[in-house]
Amino acid sequence: MSAYAADLALLTRAAREAGTIAMSYFRRDPQVFWKEGNSPVSEADLAVDGFLRDFLLSARARYGWVSEETASEPAYEGENRFFVIDPIDGTRSFLRGEATWCVSLAVVENGRPVVGVIDVPVAAQVFTATADGPAMLNRQPFDMRVPEGPLRVSLPDRVRRSLSPEVAGELDIRESLPSLAYRLALVASGRFDGTIVQPRANDWDIAAADLLLHRSGGALLTAEGKQHLYKLHPRRHGLLVAGADHALDRLRAVAATLEGDAPVRRPDPTKGHDEHGRDKRR
Repeated sequence: MSAYAADLALLTRAAREAGTIAMSYFRRDPQVFWKEGNSPVSEADLAVDGFLRDFLLSARARYGWVSEETASEPAYEGENRFFVIDPIDGTRSFLRGEATWCVSLAVVENGRPVVGVIDVPVAAQVFTATADGPAMLNRQPFDMRVPEGPLRVSLPDRVRRSLSPEVAGELDIRESLPSLAYRLALVASGRFDGTIVQPRANDWDIAAADLLLHRSGGALLTAEGKQHLYKLHPRRHGLLVAGADHALDRLRAVAATLEGDAPVRRPDPTKGHDEHGRDKRR
């Protein structure tokens, strides 16, 4: 049996219950609040986060805790695992009544994710992985394939607009998705060959998907080609690339051509921009 099977079963159950809670608010005009930096959070985000914190820490009291919506908590002395949680990744998509949002849960051990679950309730898709097992979609293993023709990429709108015509012409640019975790999961499962993640992503956006990518034959890397180490007090990331192994060098070359930041605009809770006016469809 997998060394991480018990944690996978726990996260899978937690994600399913969290999705049910989120769906009880979906397309029902939940109340929206504003966090520091004018970033929206809905009552659904808070309800899901509260459930996950109680459920997961009751089951694994020694584990640490990192979440988008609540303060980090250290693990007990001698414990080297902690949860990394995004109760609803793609809040703006959720508030617009779109299907492209998910619950993203991970367990990190010694700086790297070892268990990951991404549950997409509206699409009825559950992506799972452990560090000693395959990446799976709805319990069916998957891996990446070498494509015929140009790289199929899902790019944030601002990244796509920043590409030169020459670079864009060498890519098969597909639809963007407002949930970064879901977009990365679709890269891992082979729907896309890769994506570029704009700066300022957070650990809870990427931890579960990082493991999915690794276990399916790809990787999530910095622009310098390094893996990320996760900590209890995470800092936002610089530019990242994600894709199948065969695509990573090409993606890094594309990322190197990108222009600087766009002018700051006032954000809207239902639009795809973060608190700095940047496109959240990372």
